Amino acid sequence: MSVVIVSGSCGLIGSETVSFFCEKGFDVVGIDNNMRKTFFGEDGSVIWNKDRLEKKYKNYEHFSSDIRDEDGLNKIFERFGQNTLLIVHAAAQPSHDWAAIEPKTDFTVNALGTIELLEVFRKFCPKAVFIFTSTNKVYGDRPNSLPLVELEKRFELPQDHQYYKGIDESMSIDNCLHSVFGASKVAADVMTQEYGRYFGLKTAIFRGGCLTGPAHSGAELHGFLSYLVRCAITGRKYKVYGYKAKQVRDNIHSYDLVNAFYHFFKDPRCGEVYNIGGSRFANVSVLEAIEMCEKLSGKKFSYEYFETNRIGDHIWWISDVSKFKTHYPGWDFKYGIEDTIKGIFQMQKEVLDE
Repeated sequence: MSVVIVSGSCGLIGSETVSFFCEKGFDVVGIDNNMRKTFFGEDGSVIWNKDRLEKKYKNYEHFSSDIRDEDGLNKIFERFGQNTLLIVHAAAQPSHDWAAIEPKTDFTVNALGTIELLEVFRKFCPKAVFIFTSTNKVYGDRPNSLPLVELEKRFELPQDHQYYKGIDESMSIDNCLHSVFGASKVAADVMTQEYGRYFGLKTAIFRGGCLTGPAHSGAELHGFLSYLVRCAITGRKYKVYGYKAKQVRDNIHSYDLVNAFYHFFKDPRCGEVYNIGGSRFANVSVLEAIEMCEKLSGKKFSYEYFETNRIGDHIWWISDVSKFKTHYPGWDFKYGIEDTIKGIFQMQKEVLDE
């Protein structure tokens, strides 16, 4: 029996992880109590994904537990820990805006929940691999100090700038505005590093740009491309906050990210940090994404523009994945930005038509 334990197993990255490892023959244990619905309302509910996973994979077992519940985690790890080879921690409160409404809840989910998982990992299966899905928001608003140039549909860096091909792990996370969400993820990120470096455990921190894919339950406060596509299909008005809708995000398909997890799992290190995202291979501005959605839907996209940007939000983010590709040269991207948006569009149509 070879077990993979996934927190946030019905969210975008969690469910992709479940599918990936179930199809490779692992027994997968999922932990997800649908807090996404609490955060974002019905749009954010992942029950549809839970039902899909349980129906599709006989080697998937689900637990509706809270990652902050020490007793609940102990029971799960007491049962499965001795056979666990990998833990993928994908559960989180992921929204800037929601975090500012309830900072304590945000911190307990993102920081306390992470250390609870790290502790049961250390206690019950210390030879396993622990992967944490962090975020580029640990760099706060520091990327906004880059010498960006405004083009017709996007902001961009000069081609001779050191970060033109993407921001790497050398960027400082200090002395900048993080947002409440960014700060809670910094705490979890650094603690996961310490369990690798201090305790000598096999941990990895993946600092993602925009993570996306067809299984994303996108909502207004979180899930850029997924929610954008939903608005395109339904005619719901989308809200754009600041930067003339020219803010740039790299977007990595959930499969490409989980495949990176798999490469690390096969040849792990201790306390390693990787920036991971669509890089120069898959990135888009809000305006460019809206144009793509209009082509797919055949309808004019409806959006409302607000001059004030979200606090701590990035004007431009593209990840430099060179470090990860140097460590794991067998990994590469499969899904470009247009393929990803088409996949989201098809899934959204199916779900909304049911």
